[in-house]
Amino acid sequence: MTMSSMDMLDVGKANEFKLAARRNGFTPTDLKKLCEGDILAQVRQVLLGHAEIVEHVYKIDCDAQPMVPEGWIVEEHKTGGQVVWNPHDFVLYLSPKQQRDKRIEGNKLRNELVDKLVLNSNVLDFLYANRHLIPKEWKGKTVFFWGTVYRNQGGDLRVRYLYWNGSQWHWSAAWLDDLWDRTNPVLLRTS
Repeated sequence: MTMSSMDMLDVGKANEFKLAARRNGFTPTDLKKLCEGDILAQVRQVLLGHAEIVEHVYKIDCDAQPMVPEGWIVEEHKTGGQVVWNPHDFVLYLSPKQQRDKRIEGNKLRNELVDKLVLNSNVLDFLYANRHLIPKEWKGKTVFFWGTVYRNQGGDLRVRYLYWNGSQWHWSAAWLDDLWDRTNPVLLRTS
């Protein structure tokens, strides 16, 4: 009696696959997608050496001039070279004065960030144009890009941010006289 390849897919192999998926960060949603259409057939082609996976590298030019909302001017724009978007290379930072139930005025926070690796609004605009790349963990937060500070028509200093409105991502800007709390992190480079 010979075993077909389907007979070899027993409970033990299914458990082994489950453990490997868990070890590699798969979610139930990822596994559901893996089972849709011909995705597994494509993965098999990679395993057989007939295809390869090519990772897309997203580069952001942080030396470019930033987008300027109509009627605004750029007060400060910290350049940062070519930045490769990989969420693991960035961190959401909170000042100690933003943690727990504390709040800090934006002007004071700006002074605290002088020596930090803040990202400018070119990163915000890249992410806004590529919303599928925005980490899901950012939902419920307003993520600020302090590398670009604007002055609006009324003379107020503003910093732009990304936020999730419950159904999609948007950007807006906050006045530096506003108070920042634990829901208002700054996106920093880790190196």
